[in-house]
Amino acid sequence: QVQLVESGGGLVQPGGSLRLSCAASGFAFSMYTMKWYRQTPGKERELVASITSTGDSTNYADSIKGRFTISRDNAKNTLSLQMNSLKPEDTAVYYCNVVRRNIYYWGQGTQVTVSS
Repeated sequence: QVQLVESGGGLVQPGGSLRLSCAASGFAFSMYTMKWYRQTPGKERELVASITSTGDSTNYADSIKGRFTISRDNAKNTLSLQMNSLKPEDTAVYYCNVVRRNIYYWGQGTQVTVSS
């Protein structure tokens, strides 16, 4: 079965950096576009970044453009999100996502808190 396991979240000061990882299993990782979403209480889940199956194309939400970088390692079935210049408004639970056969799969999420 599809499994997505996020890690790397934590508490960081404004201006700091974190690197999130998502370990994927149970499907042909290298064949699918992968995405990072985030969600704060009371708000809808927001698409943060996406990367095509080969990694040759990426897209970012305007709110994080220039600060975050999505990447993948198809040999290790791993998706990453490098987050720099973090702001308090980046505080959220971050989820990795794959859509396979029209079904949305999510990990358990990892909490990122940006606060002084």
